[in-house]
Amino acid sequence: MVRSTQLIQEFLFKKEPLVWLTAFFSFCLLVTGWPFGNTASAQPNEVIFLAGPKDHGMAGRHDYPADLKVLAESLRKSNNIGDVTTKVLVGKAPRDLNVYKNAAAIVINSSSDRSGREVHPLFPPNPNTSGTGYDEETEAFLEGLNEILKNNKAGVVVIHYALWIENWAARGYYMDWLGGFWVQMGSRNPVDIWEMEPQNVEHPILNGVSPWKYRDEIFSRFFLPDQISGRTELLTAMPTYSDEQSRLPENYGTQVAAWSYTREDGGRGFAFGGMDFHDNMEIDDYRKFVLNGIVWSAGMKVPPEGVHSPTPEIEIGR
Repeated sequence: MVRSTQLIQEFLFKKEPLVWLTAFFSFCLLVTGWPFGNTASAQPNEVIFLAGPKDHGMAGRHDYPADLKVLAESLRKSNNIGDVTTKVLVGKAPRDLNVYKNAAAIVINSSSDRSGREVHPLFPPNPNTSGTGYDEETEAFLEGLNEILKNNKAGVVVIHYALWIENWAARGYYMDWLGGFWVQMGSRNPVDIWEMEPQNVEHPILNGVSPWKYRDEIFSRFFLPDQISGRTELLTAMPTYSDEQSRLPENYGTQVAAWSYTREDGGRGFAFGGMDFHDNMEIDDYRKFVLNGIVWSAGMKVPPEGVHSPTPEIEIGR
């Protein structure tokens, strides 16, 4: 443990490559025996949105219910993806597994599990747990949900602050569903004006998506171990160092902001580090990118031009 602490300190203060943090967590994965890929195939196109409550932040920021309601409405109004059924559930996720039995994908946008003052829909606040697992009822719910995801080959989409996870059992689920997550100390979440650049443009999630530039808080420097196969980088973010809240080191550089993940059984995952300011939903390429990710994760065909949706009118300013 002394050596592990030393490696993290080198990463943080000497700006060592992320390989140090990756090596540390990879060791922990081997010790704890996390599974690396069994989840997800039901063909009904039902997308379940799990929104944490707006539990902090100024108006128009971290408004998880508002963000997911716009995405759900955009899917329903799209004229080029066929029929989609959506549910938007706010707060702690219902423990009745029948709610999820027809899910083609679940989409999570919320706060982290790190604090008792904030809510993650699936995972209880880490300070109220052992840090390595949960009470019997929670364990049974998570195992049951995971089994549904496996049987349905249902996709899992996790956005922004919800990618920060502390409990080791929750991290195990994220590794299985997404192939990575955000970690304290090694990862960052700066606000800046970002230039968003598509990567691996042949991926369906990037259909019809052009680069864009906008202000956001981008969760980045994720724990993405190299030995996990099935992951594809989709979007990089380059800070412009032009926002007054930036506080970025000069060498922060280009960061992975989004990726897709195909599990061993064919189920799919999608992670995106952006989505702080609600009025960014008016940016068509931004919104299309996220909608493409949801549709792809649900096992549906992403149209060649991307998912079309009318531009919403968002009245809240930054």
